[in-house]
Amino acid sequence: MPMGKVYLVGAGPGDPKLITLRGLEALQRADAVVYDRLAGPQLLSRIPDHVERIYVGKRPDRHTMKQEEINQLLVDLALQGKTVCRLKGGDPTVFGRVGEEAGLLKQNGISYEIVPGITSAIAVPAYAGIPVTHRELASSFSVVTGHESPDKLDRTIHWDKVTNATGTLLFLMGVAKIGYISEQLIKHGRSPKTPVALVRWGTRAEQATLVGTLEDIEQKVREADFQPPAVIVVGDVVKQREELQWIEKKPLFGRRILVTRSRSQASELADRIDELGGEPYEFPVIETRLPEGPEAVAAIESALQEADSYDWVVLTSVNGVEFFFRWLETTGTDIRRFHRAEFAAVGPKTAEALKKRGISATALPEKFLAEGLLESLAQRVQAGQKALLPRGDLARDVLPRELNALGLETVSLDVYETVPAGRHDEFLLELLQDGGIHAVTFTSSSTVTNLMEALRRMGAESPAELLAGAAVACIGPITAKTAEEHGLRVTAVAEESTIEGLIQSLIEATNERR
Repeated sequence: MPMGKVYLVGAGPGDPKLITLRGLEALQRADAVVYDRLAGPQLLSRIPDHVERIYVGKRPDRHTMKQEEINQLLVDLALQGKTVCRLKGGDPTVFGRVGEEAGLLKQNGISYEIVPGITSAIAVPAYAGIPVTHRELASSFSVVTGHESPDKLDRTIHWDKVTNATGTLLFLMGVAKIGYISEQLIKHGRSPKTPVALVRWGTRAEQATLVGTLEDIEQKVREADFQPPAVIVVGDVVKQREELQWIEKKPLFGRRILVTRSRSQASELADRIDELGGEPYEFPVIETRLPEGPEAVAAIESALQEADSYDWVVLTSVNGVEFFFRWLETTGTDIRRFHRAEFAAVGPKTAEALKKRGISATALPEKFLAEGLLESLAQRVQAGQKALLPRGDLARDVLPRELNALGLETVSLDVYETVPAGRHDEFLLELLQDGGIHAVTFTSSSTVTNLMEALRRMGAESPAELLAGAAVACIGPITAKTAEEHGLRVTAVAEESTIEGLIQSLIEATNERR
């Protein structure tokens, strides 16, 4: 068996977009990922389903794996011929014990790479609006561990030299020792009025900042019950936070939002959440695909053979457009055969998808639902005309039924089918149980139904209770009705059944909760 390889990767401080391209490549090519609690949940969700995940961090209900055991685990996995990604928070060379892991790999003749990451020492303060250097305030900085016991800190840190060596002092993993650290800095020459900031879980949804001075920060930490992990910033640069804090001002800051759309469509919603300061957690619960059954394929081929007989082609979703044109390509049907047909779209996104293919929608409703489209079409269609409705297998029957009532011959065509998705995601369950999911978005009734089913498969006895602490935002009234039927309390319904409408309703719900 050929020997594997180990990538010792810095994941960055938590925001998944702060991992390097090389780090992401190593993560995506791995057969096994060994990670701890400092790796962000959104980044972990990008690990392919087939990859073995091994958690080696601290949990209340599990024995903590010792560093020597982690070192040996990496060796054992590589000896099994696996490509291993050892995912570490921040940069692996900054208090990441990468030297020990790489050392044992070398002793065993195992190939490895060290992939640097953005250290939390500079990234976390930046997300709190604190630059670690400033031309007028600090031209240098020091990074110091604060994790050790006071007696060991005294052996490893020369307080008389460190205290005033640089303008800014950064202590990692030092929340529990904040009183002792402050005491030593004051003792060795720093003013008791020196500004101090503690930034917890920086770059993640849980980010929180506490500001004080060397003389009062211990008391403030105690009163606020401020828990680790956090980066401690000491120096005048902390004053910059008043002017430069930025991410806290975004409307979705501090909110981790569950995105249940299919993987192919999730990016637009996830990107908007990210732009607005939220943290999207993608958990696709549906997949769309071409129908494979011989009867369905035969029906599609038969309907497209009559392309020149249609007066209307009515499309109710972007998926409908995408799969309709895929079938045209698959069957070799020339779009020009629909020369007599007018195209109607249920909303602006559907119309935009048509426009990209050189087709302008004739009927565009004010209400982005089938009922709205019917209102738009009622004044334009004529009895005896023929309409083609390329759509999904779960579409409602209201549109073909009402078009038939108007005297049209309607051909409903299932050009795609929606199937359940949603792999077992233990981390998602933990987030829900701990209140780490602050909102959930639903873009169709099928996303509601399939999320509830996925949670049951993962062991949740009552998915509705598990989601009770999260705001529930739905793209429209029909989706909201489905959510309520499943026992969910709907917090927000988009006024316009679009992604932007959903985002606006989510912002309003978030502001109300704040």
